[in-house]
Amino acid sequence: MEEKLYNYRKSYEKAVLSETSVHENPMQQFRTWFFEVQDSNSVDEVNAMTISTVGVDGFPKGRVVLLKKYDENGFYFYTNYNSEKGKAITQNNKVSLSFFWPKMERQILIKGIAEKTSEADSTNYFHSRPKGSQLGAMVSPQSSPVASREILEKNLSELEKEYENKEVPKPKEWGGFLIRPVSIEFWQGRANRLHDRIRYTLKEYDWVIERLAP
Repeated sequence: MEEKLYNYRKSYEKAVLSETSVHENPMQQFRTWFFEVQDSNSVDEVNAMTISTVGVDGFPKGRVVLLKKYDENGFYFYTNYNSEKGKAITQNNKVSLSFFWPKMERQILIKGIAEKTSEADSTNYFHSRPKGSQLGAMVSPQSSPVASREILEKNLSELEKEYENKEVPKPKEWGGFLIRPVSIEFWQGRANRLHDRIRYTLKEYDWVIERLAP
């Protein structure tokens, strides 16, 4: 079966991006764009990002996770270290992140090196989550086969009773990853497919800024 999508086209004309207008530091530029998108109310989850890894089977895989923090060091998210992506990162800590904000006609593409956050950081974030999410993390053997949803719901119900009046302990295998960027590209859609692409590349301790052809 063949389905041609030749007529799926859109003209991008909402904004421009130039070397003279961007911040010298890409994390500041990220912050500017992040809050512009947030203030536009055009995205349900502005912190949704795709993280791509190379799995233990040798295949690349992308999936959407939620950015939970960013600072001068990079980008943070949290997961089960025994999950498919956790194992993939443990084997190969070179990853990519991408944000796509279609209403603003913007993308951000990030290459970086992943490392586990401290136990204190992971615990602090874990206990900031709603209790239901904490219990869900305890119940789920993330990425492992399960016989049925009913088993998960039964286990969750039992934990809800057990920890009704108690603090939920952070699972040992659960925690954060910090992605330290080595390259960040900002993509702004433009008319006639002549998109603006400004890339920051880390050279020792300085960021080099350059324009890429669309």
